[in-house]
Amino acid sequence: MNPHLARLHPYPFEKLRQLFAGMTPATDLKEIKLSIGEPQHPTPEFIQRALTENLSGLANYPTTQGGDALRLAIAAWIARRYSIPAPDAATQVLPVNGSREALFAFAQTVIDAFRPGALVVCPNPFYQIYEGAAILAGAQPAFLNTLPEHGFEMDFESIPTQEWQRVQLVYVCSPGNPTGKVMSLDAWRKLFALADRYDFVIASDECYSEIYFDDAAPPLGGLEAARKLGRDDYRNLVMFSSLSKRSNVPGMRSGFVAGDAALIGQFLLYRTYHGAAMSPAVQAASAAAWNDEAHVRDNRRLYREKFDQVTPLIARHLEVAKPDAGFYLWARTPIADTEFARELQRQYNVTVLPGSFLAREAAGINPGANFIRIALVAGVAECLEAARRIADFCQKL
Repeated sequence: MNPHLARLHPYPFEKLRQLFAGMTPATDLKEIKLSIGEPQHPTPEFIQRALTENLSGLANYPTTQGGDALRLAIAAWIARRYSIPAPDAATQVLPVNGSREALFAFAQTVIDAFRPGALVVCPNPFYQIYEGAAILAGAQPAFLNTLPEHGFEMDFESIPTQEWQRVQLVYVCSPGNPTGKVMSLDAWRKLFALADRYDFVIASDECYSEIYFDDAAPPLGGLEAARKLGRDDYRNLVMFSSLSKRSNVPGMRSGFVAGDAALIGQFLLYRTYHGAAMSPAVQAASAAAWNDEAHVRDNRRLYREKFDQVTPLIARHLEVAKPDAGFYLWARTPIADTEFARELQRQYNVTVLPGSFLAREAAGINPGANFIRIALVAGVAECLEAARRIADFCQKL
């Protein structure tokens, strides 16, 4: 067996299951699950129709690179969304089966495990795929705490030179999971300068990029930042995006990577052997989704409504604020986050995720401790009911 498997931590939701083991929640209240970032808004009908109308494509093997129609649709979307020239659909865009799969596989492509002491930098708290990808590629994760007193920024200056010299890959997440922090142009400038100096690759996870609160001010993306800073070739940069949150199709498993053509080419080679190709029917539905923005605006409106109504209710009792973007509230708890989550579930049948499950101890602290992540993924009425129950619970503490 691969010895690195023994280094993997249980997934946060397995930890949550163990936390709730033997506990019976309040039976007089319907369960409201705000623990997992699974969109619960309806999938648009036109996407479903595009999928079913192209089921004849199941009779053909798909190509790993994906069809021209999908890659051109993605390239055109990038151009519209970020007001930059469209990337080359043939060499700078690659469809993938959801960003999770690609974020993991990309590390296996990039990491040179024969170079001793390889490091992969991750934000902390973080999406656990980054850590698992680093470990199974033979590298060591290096965690950068993102703390409220620093505006949830990744403090790149805190990594000493001797460690930067071992870094091969840096994962960033913008908007962040769980904090919702959007990287500024200045943060990108610092990161690009470090990548040039130490020759590492940047994997920019942008799967929450389309859930924000001001239609006139969308979050800055990695490719957009590169263009603004004169890096028109996107050297050492690949962005990851997904339809799951944007278009409410988490079960379709569809996303893309885009950026540095040399990196995309190597990733395509890896995926050709890995056997990762998107079904032609899913490709057709994905192209339809990337070509439409009306449903995305409607989706954002629902999230805005939830944040506008839920945040003030919870903020009366917990330290919390509306994030830059994304669909999570990151709330500080007055008691241990695990105890808060367990008792909230037991007394009020509302499930949230303890922040400590999303982080590792680094620099002497677990930066997720005494926080909970609240995923506002359910309907407006259900999220409001959950907020009222959380408020009632907090009043008892």
